[in-house]
Amino acid sequence: MSELLSFKEMCTRFEVTPRTLRYYEYIELLAPQKQGRARFYGPREVARMTLILRGRRFGFSLEELRQWLEIYDKRGTEEQYRVWVELADRQLVTLQKQQDELATTIADLRQLRDDVARVLQRR
Repeated sequence: MSELLSFKEMCTRFEVTPRTLRYYEYIELLAPQKQGRARFYGPREVARMTLILRGRRFGFSLEELRQWLEIYDKRGTEEQYRVWVELADRQLVTLQKQQDELATTIADLRQLRDDVARVLQRR
């Protein structure tokens, strides 16, 4: 039998707050086994948490991740992969735009900083 993680162990393993973990359960991203008030997380929940945190790092919303994870349960791996490619393509466009905007902002700030530094050097 696979090892189960307690609520506290799950928080520690993924470096999330108890509030975050409870919220993920509330919005049905995770469904731990319950024994009384205690919660236990098996391999499925550990894998889902890994995917959730990775998806958040990539900029996906929790609702997008919830729907994407649900596809596996309803339609299987192949359909989940197809949807993932579509989501990833869309997110890559968004991230590239953000990167371009950030590069412009950095260049503008650098130019302004250099202009002000030159003014100070003349004084």
